Amino acid sequence: MRYEERAIGFDCGGDALFGILSLPAAPSVSRRGVLVVVGGPQVRTGSHRQFTLLARALAAAGTPVLRFDYRGMGDSEGAMRGFDSVDEDVRAAIDRFQQEVPGLEEIVLWGLCDGAAAGALYAPRDARVRGLVLLNPWVRTDEGAARATLKHYYRGRLLDAGLWKKIASGRFDLLGAARSFVGVARSALRPPQEAAQCGAALPERLHASLSRFPGKVLVLLSGADLTAQEFSVVAEAPHWRTLLATPRFARRTLPKADHTCSRREWHEQMTAWTAEWLAAW
Repeated sequence: MRYEERAIGFDCGGDALFGILSLPAAPSVSRRGVLVVVGGPQVRTGSHRQFTLLARALAAAGTPVLRFDYRGMGDSEGAMRGFDSVDEDVRAAIDRFQQEVPGLEEIVLWGLCDGAAAGALYAPRDARVRGLVLLNPWVRTDEGAARATLKHYYRGRLLDAGLWKKIASGRFDLLGAARSFVGVARSALRPPQEAAQCGAALPERLHASLSRFPGKVLVLLSGADLTAQEFSVVAEAPHWRTLLATPRFARRTLPKADHTCSRREWHEQMTAWTAEWLAAW
């Protein structure tokens, strides 16, 4: 199926926002649409046209997609804001999406990194949102990043034959590496009350929000990405394991992919997983 695109503008708090609507070319009544919630600082095209290609592929498969710029980003007016302060932007985009696509009843928010976090925080506040696709969701804390680094980076380095060759030849800064390791280890082992002062509430905010959200959730993770690895560490906690094990959650991992799925085969796999998931319910 082919697709067509058109630019649209809409108001949010007195500022003009702009986006691109991708529609199936064949006339159809679409009850479900995908709104791409970009990460920041980012614009509606995405890194290496990631969101553009995603929107076109989904539209060609029959699902309308809207991608837009937050206030203060890209072509949109207003002051730049953080990912946890874009509820008004997302709501205004959904309102306009429904105006442009008659009969649209269900919205799926698709986000990368802090765009995924923004979508997860927004979802339970709007009954029109029935689904979430979270690619490498942002749950960053100093403690969590350190634990992910210990588990994934240092473990891999110890198994790297090249590292031991450098050590044996005297070309490795052993003292500097030891200092770095100690610093990471201290962050990973920081007491909970001290970690909370460093922003450790974000994983719990996301957990609470996803627990309240009654819709379906697809979690997509890149195996070679620290942000995804940190989410995996967070997800090992008992309350996260319980939540993710419920039938409304699905999880897919692409082992060698980077944060933005920069290779064609990685992008196409993530897009295919999204399309299959959308068609399954």
